[in-house]
Amino acid sequence: MTTVALVGPDGAGKSSIIRRVTEQLPVPVRSIYMGVNLESSKLMLPTTRLALEAKRRRGGRPDMVGASLGGGKPTKPGRRGLLREARSGLRLANWIAEEWFRQGVAWAHERRGRVVLFDRHFFCDYYANDVAGRRPGRPWTSRVHGAMLERLYPKPDLVIMLDAPAEVLFARKGEGTLESLERMRRDLLELAPHVDRFVTVDATKDLDAVTADVIAAIMAVVRDEPAVAAEPAAPADPVAAADPVAAAEATAAPSSPAIRTDAA
Repeated sequence: MTTVALVGPDGAGKSSIIRRVTEQLPVPVRSIYMGVNLESSKLMLPTTRLALEAKRRRGGRPDMVGASLGGGKPTKPGRRGLLREARSGLRLANWIAEEWFRQGVAWAHERRGRVVLFDRHFFCDYYANDVAGRRPGRPWTSRVHGAMLERLYPKPDLVIMLDAPAEVLFARKGEGTLESLERMRRDLLELAPHVDRFVTVDATKDLDAVTADVIAAIMAVVRDEPAVAAEPAAPADPVAAADPVAAAEATAAPSSPAIRTDAA
């Protein structure tokens, strides 16, 4: 039917919005996590579960991002260097298999007439480092992975970005830095020319309004209408935006989503 990826920097409210959309969308829908944090996904290959457990026992992070796909250190000559390159190749092969496994599950849901709602998306998450090649001194595994995502891996029919100023995002979760959040925000906004449809939704509004905007954008694609996009997020009061529900209750008149027609 239709595939939709919901993306956004940390603190944009992706998890909350996905739960609401899956409950309120007026067509059959299934959500699939398509991010690098393996602890956030119940869907993974047995080999990935083994790799995750091995990383945990070594005290590593439960994800496959960054160095875990190929390492950031230069390869030393000799037997140790060859073994390290072999391990990097095996990790990359397993991760690519994991990405295609989740895509296969998405195809199965599509054939059953369901909208597939992706929580994040591999192409979007890895675009800056692996596809666009912004990672300094990136290893060969990053280049191979980026080429696969760009040339072979299916992109969503629609990408919806929950957008908010870095100050608001930081006030909500307190994770990362203003600089890293703004960089993540810019990287996601640059995806627009590289996907069929890209819509930004103002994530500083209350949850009901954001949910309504996301559902409207999805239904426009389901009905094969021009996608709608909320105006880009404007600077907002970080304190009020950190608790959008309380802010909405304090507002006398409900806000109406500002949308505009955006050519596909």
